Amino acid sequence: MSRIKPDAARGAAEPVTSESEELLFGGPLRYDIGWSAHEDAFLQLSFRAMLTRLPALLASSFRLARDADRRAAGIVLAAETGRGVAQAVTLLAANSVLARLVTGGSMADRLRGAAPALIAMASVLFVAALLRAASTYATGRLEPKVERLATERYLERAAAVELSAIEDEAFHKLLDTAQYGASSARRMISIATRVVNAMISLIAAASVLTVLHPALLPLLVTMTLPSAWSALTIARRRYRSFHVWVQHARAGRLISSLLIDTAAAPEIRVHGVGPFLLRHFRSMSQTQEAEQARLARLAARTGLVAAAWTGLATAATYATLGLLLLTGAMALSVAGTAVIAIRTGSSSLDTLVLEINSLHEDALFVGDLERLEVEAARRAIPQGGTRLPPDPKEIRFENVTFSYPGSAARPALTDVTLSVPMGRIVALVGENGSGKTTLVKLLAGLYAPQGGRILWDGVDAAGADRVQLAERVAMVAQDFKRWPFTARVNVGIGRPTYEPTEERVTDAVSQAGAGDVVRDLPRGIDTLLARAFSGGHELSGGQWQRMGIARAAYRRGRILIVDEPTAALDARAELEVFEKIRALAGTGQTVILITHRLASVRHADLVHVLEQGRLVESGSPEELLTAGGVYAELYRLQADQFTRRARPHSPARSPGTRPSPSP
Repeated sequence: MSRIKPDAARGAAEPVTSESEELLFGGPLRYDIGWSAHEDAFLQLSFRAMLTRLPALLASSFRLARDADRRAAGIVLAAETGRGVAQAVTLLAANSVLARLVTGGSMADRLRGAAPALIAMASVLFVAALLRAASTYATGRLEPKVERLATERYLERAAAVELSAIEDEAFHKLLDTAQYGASSARRMISIATRVVNAMISLIAAASVLTVLHPALLPLLVTMTLPSAWSALTIARRRYRSFHVWVQHARAGRLISSLLIDTAAAPEIRVHGVGPFLLRHFRSMSQTQEAEQARLARLAARTGLVAAAWTGLATAATYATLGLLLLTGAMALSVAGTAVIAIRTGSSSLDTLVLEINSLHEDALFVGDLERLEVEAARRAIPQGGTRLPPDPKEIRFENVTFSYPGSAARPALTDVTLSVPMGRIVALVGENGSGKTTLVKLLAGLYAPQGGRILWDGVDAAGADRVQLAERVAMVAQDFKRWPFTARVNVGIGRPTYEPTEERVTDAVSQAGAGDVVRDLPRGIDTLLARAFSGGHELSGGQWQRMGIARAAYRRGRILIVDEPTAALDARAELEVFEKIRALAGTGQTVILITHRLASVRHADLVHVLEQGRLVESGSPEELLTAGGVYAELYRLQADQFTRRARPHSPARSPGTRPSPSP
């Protein structure tokens, strides 16, 4: 467990990295709060600056409410304004009642004189109750709508950015914090209603106090300033701590989710990983608990100081009121009204300070969401662009260079020049890390090259319409997504804009050779492929691979990119899948095949061999075998490995029998 050292200068934590962080994640899981000068500026706000920002905060809350439900927003605003006005009328009526009760005459006369004010007070209280009910109802309608709207904006922005943004640590940090903006937006609605109500109630109480005696108003403000300072100070610490620890919290949730993850469950049980994960979950949690304890200790100390100030200010207020009574500067009835107004005003001011603080705190998280919108817009997949040729003859890479973020010293691709003729089977061959998968991601528009060009019959893909480019590509990645939905959706999601009709889905399943897989499912194509849910079913790795190919067939892209399509298949199934792939190429579809099994590319029209991010050979399989280069070397290594593995278990070959097959 790590130790936490308070940083007196900034009120932040200076944690020692825990053993779990070092072992599991390779170092401390902390974010530097200074990553954003705009964010740090928020934390430097004084109470005065926070009050100055109040109109903007209320306007932001009202915009959220108006966008979600204009009618409900209007009801809330009108109801809260009416409640504040009712508060002022109630105080004036109370002053009238007290004045009547302390005057001379019989008690019956006094009561008769006070009756109209009492009736007015009761009527106003009844109206206020109705307004409160209306506000509660409208707020209840607004809050879930606001949260849904904010969540949709968050998800929409996250889904529309470039792949490089999703993989960027700084952008992912913004995603981590902005996800809390939706729940904060929801809370801002109810907080804003309480702020409006408290403001109007405070104005009413302050107006009455000013009329009764001008000296009482500044004393009322003095009573509440300490709690305002306390609330703002504590909120700053909480917000700063949240940002610093957000990655650590995500890591803790990751460990806990692994313990119930279906895919990890077999290994957890066979290897006894459960106690290991539990031990590190406990260590990570205890590290965060220490941070929470630090915040609680500081909050308690701040609260004590604020309470002492408030006590002194309250004593001074009531001492002043007593002095005014003793000197005859204030009548007894007026003093009674003043006590009610002070209590009402103090309560309203306390509420106002606390709610403004809460509004400000939640606004910080909504601000994260707004900053995400700005940053996501900057890194969004561009809209529009040059139209690609309707029927291109080839895609050509010219001196293409690409490096992943943080790996500039070792580019994934360096000065690669090659062509992909359309309507052919093109294989990309090379050892792990040679750049094959990176190359097809560039072709599909997932990344942009940092040097060189990718041309579709002379049209540079860098300026092409990305939507049109994506329309032409279907991909079966090595780690394609196994969606926890029905088999029908797992196929149809290859082209989600189309209705997954029976005919279209069946045709795609047939093209992929996945008919037996679907027929064996309990509910056929409508079987849920997620064992964690009721009625769910799980597929084997090979079955999933066929479903992935069916998804690509359903998409019907002009270019089919297949990355290790037979990695989880047996020999017979592998042969069937390659027959299907060749059939797709026979219909005019371009197939780009990535595989380590070199015998699988013997039917390719063109093979490009990559080595450490560079193109080293190109040609037909026969040409490359004859040339005796890298491809031939890798082919012989695989063939020798197969022969050595098969020979001890194979009977002596009699004359006339066929030799062992190639890999």
